[in-house]
Amino acid sequence: ALLVQSKPLDRESEHSLHLILTGLDGGEPRKTGTANIWINVTDNNDNPPVFTQEVYKASIKESEPKGYSVIQLKASDRDEGSNAKISYSFSNIPAKTRQKFSLDAESGVITLKDTLDFEESTGYMMLVEARDGGGLLTHSKVEVVVLDENDNAPEVELMSIFNPVPEDSLPGTVIALIKVEDRDEGENGKTACSIQGSTPFQMLLSNNNYYKLLTEGTLDREKISQYNLTVTATDKGTPPLSTHKTISLQISDINDNFPAFEESSYNLFVPENNPSGASIYAVKASDPDLDHNAKITYSILNSNIEGLPLSSYVSINSETGTIYAQRSFDYEQFREFRIQVKAQDGGSPPLSSNVTVWVFVLDQNDNSPRILYPLLRDDDSALFEMVPRSAESGYLVTKVVAVDADSGHNAWISYLQLQATDLALFTIGLHTGEVRTARAFVETDAVKQKLTILVKDNGSPPLSATVTLNLVFAENFQEALPEMSKPLYDSTSQSDMNTILVTALVLVSFLFLFTALTVLILKCRRQRSPAVLGSYNPELYASLGHKFPCNYSQGTLPLPCSYEVCLASHSGHKEFAFLRPNPGAVTDSLITTDDSGIGNESESLEENLSSSTSVQQAQPVNT
Repeated sequence: ALLVQSKPLDRESEHSLHLILTGLDGGEPRKTGTANIWINVTDNNDNPPVFTQEVYKASIKESEPKGYSVIQLKASDRDEGSNAKISYSFSNIPAKTRQKFSLDAESGVITLKDTLDFEESTGYMMLVEARDGGGLLTHSKVEVVVLDENDNAPEVELMSIFNPVPEDSLPGTVIALIKVEDRDEGENGKTACSIQGSTPFQMLLSNNNYYKLLTEGTLDREKISQYNLTVTATDKGTPPLSTHKTISLQISDINDNFPAFEESSYNLFVPENNPSGASIYAVKASDPDLDHNAKITYSILNSNIEGLPLSSYVSINSETGTIYAQRSFDYEQFREFRIQVKAQDGGSPPLSSNVTVWVFVLDQNDNSPRILYPLLRDDDSALFEMVPRSAESGYLVTKVVAVDADSGHNAWISYLQLQATDLALFTIGLHTGEVRTARAFVETDAVKQKLTILVKDNGSPPLSATVTLNLVFAENFQEALPEMSKPLYDSTSQSDMNTILVTALVLVSFLFLFTALTVLILKCRRQRSPAVLGSYNPELYASLGHKFPCNYSQGTLPLPCSYEVCLASHSGHKEFAFLRPNPGAVTDSLITTDDSGIGNESESLEENLSSSTSVQQAQPVNT
């Protein structure tokens, strides 16, 4: 059997058919058989998309931001599958419109691509097409109306003005003509104009958007010589927008006002070393009068600075009031001076006023640090400093002292170790200048050390000076002298200093020996007597300081000792001897530190003429 279609099929009306096929045979009785036939109708792209509206209309405020959703288009297709998949797009729209709006191809949502301006365009017309997967399409129109908002403030334009205004002007005199415009529409574009504050002027609407500025009352220049009128134009939008414009009016008068400086006094701060002839400040004086009555001439009253006329230091431009420096200032010479500036108007008779200008000179870093100690030679190096070999870590070797003639931060001094024979052997205090040993001296170290110190201030840029220290490790001058005599540099000053040191050492030694011998001789003369030692009277002699403390740090006597010297009357030799201590010696006859018998000297001397003298060494004194 052949199943034949008898009429066209429509999937959108009936997407499937159910048939029952019955078969009959030719016997008696007839037998039948049935079969179910299901027929599914496949889709063919025979239906174009259909918009829900032929014309879409939307309204949008001009203040809406980018990305704002304007409207969503909707189209349907009765087909199925890919034939029913719809995409949206613009169709032949102006480029300006395409810059403002974008259309999502899948959702059909039109969004704002750029901000709108009602004053630029009040609406937009767009043609949109919907295309299915089979290529069928349909069109629809979209009308977007831009709603005006009060986003434009009024514009105030001064068309003409009569200025200055004579003080004898009658009320109602036209002073200025002002034009006010607003680009918005409707109530947003309606404006009102007024003057702020209480003034003898008023605003009057002349024609359409034009206003006249009139005098309302009498003018008195002696009370008010100048008016700064603030004209305010306000629209009627929500919220209202305003524009302010200031109009300055001068009132003509006679010369009855003194020039007035902007400040009662001026304080100028000028860095030192300023270029000669450069301007340092400009004073300004004003005169409420007009024309030649307000023309001000500036001058400097005569005075002296450091015995010199002020004109040799500063000058002033008679027209502008600009003050010029006639020479370079030096902070170290003078730090401030005063100027009297006179301002005189051109009226008849002329009126004038004075103002005081204080000029303060600011310090600049123009002075390098000056080293006070140690004293420097011609080669910027110091004399020798002796450091004990036994000095431990932290031992104070010397201290570099420097000053800076500048002030403030420019005078802050820091000390740095620049060069050294052994950089690890010494340290220097950053701010104190104290040179100390960083570690103990070892045999492998050089006996003679050279240390270069950088002395730097805190200026910008910093200035510096250097000093070279010559150090010798030795326990005493006798040990250091050979090393000191070996000059680090071939310099006459080094040789002269060595000579001075040697001479000073010899003189000190000679004075010490001379003093000691003098004291001993004086004691021996007072003890001279013909009597024997047994009859010696200790009360005859006062204490003459026979104790010689010998506790030097590098001395040869480890303990303080006391010695007594006696000379026999018949001895012909001026000599003395030191005997070993005798524990059994009689000490009553020895001279002690408590002897104070000077008052009985003549009587005791007669009693001891027959005494013989002897020399004994006293016992060590415990201290």
